[in-house]
Amino acid sequence: METLSEAPAELETVLDYVRWAASRFQEAGLVFGHGTETALDEAAALVLYTLHMPMDLPSLYFGAKLTRSEREAVVARVNRRIRERLPLPYLTHEAWFMGLPFYVDERVLVPRSPIAELIEARFEPWVDPDAVRQVVDLGTGSGCIAIACAYAFPDAQVTAVDVSPSALEVAKVNVDRHHVGEQLQLCQSDLFESIPAEQRFDIIVSNPPYVDLQDMSRLPLEFQREPQLGLAGGSDGLDIVRRILAQAEERLTENGVLIVEVGNSAPALEAAYPHVPFLWLDFERGGDGVFLLTAEQIRDCRAYLRP
Repeated sequence: METLSEAPAELETVLDYVRWAASRFQEAGLVFGHGTETALDEAAALVLYTLHMPMDLPSLYFGAKLTRSEREAVVARVNRRIRERLPLPYLTHEAWFMGLPFYVDERVLVPRSPIAELIEARFEPWVDPDAVRQVVDLGTGSGCIAIACAYAFPDAQVTAVDVSPSALEVAKVNVDRHHVGEQLQLCQSDLFESIPAEQRFDIIVSNPPYVDLQDMSRLPLEFQREPQLGLAGGSDGLDIVRRILAQAEERLTENGVLIVEVGNSAPALEAAYPHVPFLWLDFERGGDGVFLLTAEQIRDCRAYLRP
């Protein structure tokens, strides 16, 4: 790996360093998927963040030259991205979800759920947005889904649940950053365990651990850097999902909905619950493996959902 003293003297401009970083990423065989999909996009994000420039920097400025201290900072971050295989958001401590910035570090997963698209639409047409009063996000991690819901439903109370105290520390940073503390309650709990028994929700949303044992063993290094507690879902990926399904009926309002992301474990879910009419949601910007069930459907299927 090149050091700054060995870096080509020809590198001068923003564009030079974006191209150079992309080449080094390709050469090192890095894996992407934590906010970017290609080496070039990742390189641009890294360089622009390091230079304190916006991601939509006008092309005119890509010809601007870097100072020596800026070159040192860019090369150091490129070196670390390659050497440690850390996802870029762990190096920048920033990730984006639903167009909103979030602080992240190794205590939480990097936000990337397609559920953002559903929140933007305020979960229409499956709920009446104006009637939503209580929302719960199970396995909140960085708090991105819960905080996005607070923006989408300003008249609702949002409960952000996680079993991990360290994850909730990160979520607290983001709650404060987005000034939603009066609307959003953080709760350390194993799913609904610490939530008052009488509390009901119009929307239960969750991006729980759902990676099965086989896929966990094959995760690229970048994904291995994320907390396993947020990824590993047991032998078939459904350990937590089963518990959510079993508990949802007693926690939904009469017209409430349950939305859960299960990713590649969707076939296993359908095989495990052949009599449950999961609605698999479509996404314009990509993503799959997210199902929706209404409270009525869950009531009708209680015999199949209870352990």
